[in-house]
Amino acid sequence: MKSRAVSALVAAAAIVAAVAPLQRISAQPVPVAVPTVAAGYRAPAAEPSPPGLVGVTERPFVPISLQDAVAMSLLRNPNLAITAGNVRIARFNVVSAKSPFDVQLHLQPSSSYQVLPPQNIFFAGPGIGGLYLCQPLGIGQPYPCTVQGPGNIITHQYQVAGGIQGQSVNGTLYSAGITRTRTYNNLIINLFSPYYQSSLNLGLDQPLMRNFGMNEAKHDYKLAILTADTSEAQALVDVSSTLEQVEDSYWDLVASWRNVAIAEDALKEAIAQQRTVVRLAKQGAAPPVTAVEVQTQVSNFQSDVFSALQEVAEIQNQLKSQLVTGSQDPIWGANLVPSSPVQELPSPGDLAQIVAQAQTNRPEVRVVRNQRRAADLDRAYAKNQLLPQADFQVQYQSNGFAGQLAPIPQFEQSECSAIIPTGICPTPPPETQGKMGKATGNMWAWRYPTFNVALIFSVPLQNLTARSLMHSAQQEQAQAEISMQQLDQRIGAESRNALQAFEASLSRLYAARTSRESAESVYASEVRRFNAGESTTFLVLQRQTELAQARGRELQAQTDLNKSVVELQRVEGTILSANDVDLKTMGSKALATSPP
Repeated sequence: MKSRAVSALVAAAAIVAAVAPLQRISAQPVPVAVPTVAAGYRAPAAEPSPPGLVGVTERPFVPISLQDAVAMSLLRNPNLAITAGNVRIARFNVVSAKSPFDVQLHLQPSSSYQVLPPQNIFFAGPGIGGLYLCQPLGIGQPYPCTVQGPGNIITHQYQVAGGIQGQSVNGTLYSAGITRTRTYNNLIINLFSPYYQSSLNLGLDQPLMRNFGMNEAKHDYKLAILTADTSEAQALVDVSSTLEQVEDSYWDLVASWRNVAIAEDALKEAIAQQRTVVRLAKQGAAPPVTAVEVQTQVSNFQSDVFSALQEVAEIQNQLKSQLVTGSQDPIWGANLVPSSPVQELPSPGDLAQIVAQAQTNRPEVRVVRNQRRAADLDRAYAKNQLLPQADFQVQYQSNGFAGQLAPIPQFEQSECSAIIPTGICPTPPPETQGKMGKATGNMWAWRYPTFNVALIFSVPLQNLTARSLMHSAQQEQAQAEISMQQLDQRIGAESRNALQAFEASLSRLYAARTSRESAESVYASEVRRFNAGESTTFLVLQRQTELAQARGRELQAQTDLNKSVVELQRVEGTILSANDVDLKTMGSKALATSPP
């Protein structure tokens, strides 16, 4: 009885489970109202255009090798021409930054003329006869008298000053100059008129702490050198990318032309199959609809041919834009056909070797290292600017003097007669009597030297400028370290990807080649069976489509392999040496008339 009850309960549960829905029944979809779009539209009756490339005037073909394409891009690529210009500008900036250390030669001739009124009977010029007011020695009123009065003071001076001055790389300031002066002065108390002066001036300012060994001019000069080197390295980075693009476009053009050949071969085979089917249909050995099926296949392959030609035109234009600058260049009318053989396969080695080569050859490494060198240079300059200023100055002057004796005034002769027994006034030393040659000789004889030595010491209380420079330099060093780590990581990732792509392309090419060979065998067999009456048109067309697809996959695999070789060269940094890159000539033919 218990077993029957259990069986009844199980049966009841099964019935309930079968009847009860386990999930909610979804609602029936409601039709969407479709609006009328472009009422009356129908495709135009278009006729097929003749196969060809728009804008191409040179026929039938212009062969171009990979080496020629690379050489043209290095000489005429617009981007590389601009990059080469930036490199030259950076080099000119180095020359400009070196200008503070240039020796400056100065020459200053001058002439001055001056007339002053007399201040007293001694500081005056020769007298002029006339009516004056005379002051008696005793007390009394001035009275008119006719005497020789004091005249105007006239000074006429000719001067030529010249010399050199400059700054050394380590901060030493130096100067040397000679000044030669001829002065005519009519003061009655002058012993010489005219008189000549010649002076040699030597100066030296040597920093002992701040600006010694590292100063602003030296910092800017070394920074300009690093910037120029970084500009060259960045130019090489641009060259690497451009060469990769050119070579990729070249191999894409190879593939596009081969794709045209594959499409045309497929079209020819489809046309041959169409003729066979039409003949069988006329003989009653095949239904008429099979001729329609073959015509559809022929139309599809015709469309593939036009699509392949369009791809050739687009890739040709892409490659041409990478080779020349001007839109009027004759290459735009050329029907370019690659002539280089298939890319030679390298021996890439293992991952560690690729990374090691990249660390040695990649210009990006040079860019980041220069970034660290610039940060170190900024820190060295900031550290120097934190020091107090202590400058040692030395100035030396050798003066030479000579002149022609002036007439002795009458009052001086009277005094000499009263005081000196001989009654003759003494004259200056013989070495002071002469003209400019005598003054110059006295200068070189060091007869009248002046020597000055000074120590200038200065300490800024806060030195906020130097402190801010130090903190900025520390941040630059940290950024440079981060950039180096990022570059190492990027090189590692690119090396892995490049090696993986190369090995995968090799495997895909092997598989695609095997697939293509199998498809050719299957298609040939299917055609034989069809001719023997053991197959259908549908199967022949299907095998034909599969063969065309297999040929396309093999072509794509070969193109991918060629590109993977180029990418491997770029990652390793050998793409530059492999193409003999020379920055001196890069972009030199970008313009029809290159600037000097």
